Amino acid sequence: MNPEELQRIAAEELQAKSAAKHRIGVCTASGCLSCGSREVLKAIEQEAAARPEANLRIEGVGCMGLCSRGPLVMVQSGPVPAENSGAGAETAFLFKELTPADAPALVAYLEQQKSDPPTVAAGSTASSLAAKRCDLSAPFFRRQVKVVLEQFENIDPERIESYLAAGGYRALLDCLHHRRPVEIIDEITRSGLRGRGGGGYPVGLKWSTVAKAGAFVPQAGRSSRQSAGATAADRPDGPRKYVICNADEGDPGAFMDRSVLECAPHRVLEGMAIAAYAVGADFGYLYVRAEYPLAVERLRKAIVQAEKRGLLGRNIGGSAFNFQVEIRLGAGAFVCGEETALLASIEGRRGQPRPRPPYPAEHGLWGCPTLINNVETLANVAAIINRGADWFAALGTEKSKGTKVFALAGKIKNTGLIEVPMGISIHEIVHEMGSGEVGGIKAVQTGGPSGGCIPAEHFHLPVDYESLQAEGSIMGSGGMIIMDEGAAMVDVARFFMEFCVEESCGKCAPCRVGTTQVLLLLEKIGRGEGTAADLGQLEELCHLLQQTSLCGLGQSAANPVLSTLRFFRREYEQLLVDNTGKSNETDGSQSPQQGPQEVKK
Repeated sequence: MNPEELQRIAAEELQAKSAAKHRIGVCTASGCLSCGSREVLKAIEQEAAARPEANLRIEGVGCMGLCSRGPLVMVQSGPVPAENSGAGAETAFLFKELTPADAPALVAYLEQQKSDPPTVAAGSTASSLAAKRCDLSAPFFRRQVKVVLEQFENIDPERIESYLAAGGYRALLDCLHHRRPVEIIDEITRSGLRGRGGGGYPVGLKWSTVAKAGAFVPQAGRSSRQSAGATAADRPDGPRKYVICNADEGDPGAFMDRSVLECAPHRVLEGMAIAAYAVGADFGYLYVRAEYPLAVERLRKAIVQAEKRGLLGRNIGGSAFNFQVEIRLGAGAFVCGEETALLASIEGRRGQPRPRPPYPAEHGLWGCPTLINNVETLANVAAIINRGADWFAALGTEKSKGTKVFALAGKIKNTGLIEVPMGISIHEIVHEMGSGEVGGIKAVQTGGPSGGCIPAEHFHLPVDYESLQAEGSIMGSGGMIIMDEGAAMVDVARFFMEFCVEESCGKCAPCRVGTTQVLLLLEKIGRGEGTAADLGQLEELCHLLQQTSLCGLGQSAANPVLSTLRFFRREYEQLLVDNTGKSNETDGSQSPQQGPQEVKK
């Protein structure tokens, strides 16, 4: 496919959409599907088929963010949003918690060609429909700046034509026909994009390292696809480079990467292809958790569609560039989110980290230079190429550029998926966008099981890499769990340490033994049997974990404990036997997501 053909297909798709009086998009991401959105979609299609004069276009689309209120349905009228414009339709309104029974009222209303909210439609069903309309001017929607999640409400994740109409693959063809690899790396470097997987490493620097790590030599006469049980002995002959998308999202309460893969698989594939061209790779792996069946299914469809359109495979876009992509399913081990453990898993070995250096950028998969970026990082790439480094760098803060996708969970009204500029305060996210009760929220835990707990009095903190780290937490992949005043922080720390104990690969003694000993101390204190000496030993063990563990799992496993000791030490002290003599017991079964308000202090 050349740029002219891409433009033709995109124009045809846009024309077909514009021909409809109203466009109805039903969320088909996992959250809404679990609430019955597939049945809602079918009911609307059936009702529209019975009323052809309504001239409606109905399709399944991506996540619209307010996941706790699904199924979500977006109705748009007027011109189709221009590709990468950031603008919405002329008229758009969003309905929450729709059921198949709402389909007749919705279609009947739209048949009347009205574009304002259906508040005047007759009948109790129509009145009920009007009550389900979301206020798109509310902070949850208004405060978002979408780059990764852009146009999810307009893209059918199972049709490449829908992605092309939203500007898809334009950046890739622009790179192949008009830019040299070094120019692409320079653009990414100047944008200030940092890895969105947690560490925040500069993406341009990583790309540059891989690009300089030896010449690209195609492997003539040998298949680049490795068997599921491949080992180091199966590595290709001669120099080669790989690009790997790390989609092993394992944080409890996190679903950012899953949603991007489910809703815009082509956006990730395009980012991988641009990265491969920039660093000189011809083969890529998508390492995806097997627990994400819908994401895997749509990725497989997307790869086949892209290959048929000449956007993956050989001679992409009529150029000399070749790039194949293969999906590799992870076995569910949390530690395989770490780069070197991930590489071992792909090679068919046990997923365990190895000491670094050498780093994967120089000595990675089967000993070859390997670029590893996570889903959100790669999903930013095409937008940066299309709009320029200066545009992206203008978002966010001086050291943390761009936007960040967060999964909000816990004790707030609006749980779901948001994308906000770096530097926004925790208060704005929790209380304004999440509609958390002021005075009723106790803390937020960021960064997954390796992150820290930040108290409400510190919610003025800007959300960026440096600020969170200074408070004893991390950005992580983007999970945020909000806890109310009922959360017992010692139990919160114990819950996350249990997770780390279970997920430790056991390779290094500090993590294998240290996390277990920390957990035993937390359990002892929680039972009301701990002493002041135990509290001191707990802190000492946590610092030892940070300093001596082999990989990031062990090094950051103590963050929830140390942060709760720092900000909620009184709760620990109240449980010590030499303070009160007994504890306020809990059943030990509650996790922060399951209902911290039910855990008594």
